[in-house]
Amino acid sequence: MTAIWRTARFAIDLAEPRVMGIVNVTPDSFSDGGEHASTESAVRHCAQLIDEGADILDIGGESTRPGSPAVPLEAELARVLPVVREAVKLQVPISVDTYKPEVMRAVLDLGADIVNDIWALRQPGALQAIAAHPACGVCLMHMHRDPQTMQTAPMRGDVVPAVRAFLDERAQALLELGVDATRIVLDPGVGFGKTVEQNFALLARQRELLVSGWPVLSGWSRKSSLGAVTGIEAAGERMVPSVAAAVLAVEQGAAILRVHDVRETIAALAVWRAMKQQQVPDQ
Repeated sequence: MTAIWRTARFAIDLAEPRVMGIVNVTPDSFSDGGEHASTESAVRHCAQLIDEGADILDIGGESTRPGSPAVPLEAELARVLPVVREAVKLQVPISVDTYKPEVMRAVLDLGADIVNDIWALRQPGALQAIAAHPACGVCLMHMHRDPQTMQTAPMRGDVVPAVRAFLDERAQALLELGVDATRIVLDPGVGFGKTVEQNFALLARQRELLVSGWPVLSGWSRKSSLGAVTGIEAAGERMVPSVAAAVLAVEQGAAILRVHDVRETIAALAVWRAMKQQQVPDQ
């Protein structure tokens, strides 16, 4: 597995797990919709997450919760571009969560470092938008169906080999366009068209996704599967199970954690790291 994630302005060392703080510039996100919908509040939240220790910021202007409607291009640009324009001044890698090629090109022109795409560059023109950029990082995510229908008819059977095959194919499509392998990270897409049991299978068997050599980004933060097994209905109250899932994901080889609760996740990783330092190497 590559130890470096190369992005537009930064070479991110993945020898240690990295924390990606979520900045939703949306009125309808499943967890914190509306809290950071204005440019001013979103930029303040960016600065707060950096103060808490975030290694990367992930800015999104369209909710992808199950059943969420698509956001028109102009609306997404109006939400995201002012925040990215300020966030790139903060001296940390800036990721933008979008599947629209027009948004990808616009944020990369502003200096964003990473494109994080739930569609894994399957929208027309998306592969070309990334391939045309000389250095940006990209995260390719697995999603079954689309946000409007993914949970009405989730996947069937053993999802782990299916997710791995899909992500390998999407990464190969980028390689064939000349994109360097060190620019690519993969996300199995927890909650995107999978059952609760399938999501936990992806966590338990996450190392099977590492066989192909790509770093894995884990996105368990506040997901409904955590609510299903804990009985915590409100997404905003799922901090403790989210942190537990994050640590388990790192133990299973995740290189990047996409989280809402940055401070708490970093504290938990400090405990995990202290334990790992005292382990006796295999004889």
